[in-house]
Amino acid sequence: MRQVYVILAFMFCFSCKNEKTKSDIEGTWKMIYAETKQGDSVDIKDLSSTDFIKIINASHFAFINQDYNSVENFYSGGGTYKYQDGQYVETLNFTSVEPIRNHEFPFTIKIIRDTLIQKGLEEVKAADIKREIIEKYIKVNEN
Repeated sequence: MRQVYVILAFMFCFSCKNEKTKSDIEGTWKMIYAETKQGDSVDIKDLSSTDFIKIINASHFAFINQDYNSVENFYSGGGTYKYQDGQYVETLNFTSVEPIRNHEFPFTIKIIRDTLIQKGLEEVKAADIKREIIEKYIKVNEN
């Protein structure tokens, strides 16, 4: 009987541990949901005709959005990031939007199995941006 309690205690402690290391966020991630709250409005991104991919390696990130039906709606960006204890800060070094270039965007990241959830406030006064985002990604099979 004591063995059952020991096993249950071990399983409980193991399942509670949700600390993720930097290597846990590395990989290729496909967006499956995006919500933007700005003022009183909420916008849910229509992903039915687009692929939005985020790639994170040991020191950099990049995102790519490609509309299936038009080359006009392609956009991308990237830069460096810092990650520690679920806090993820992107510095957007590469973008065609000058007011947000080299701006830091702080987010909270949570990883549940193959899903990455990114939440945060994007605020850039020079670009008149102040919005809360929630983005969900699934990890792309790397085999």
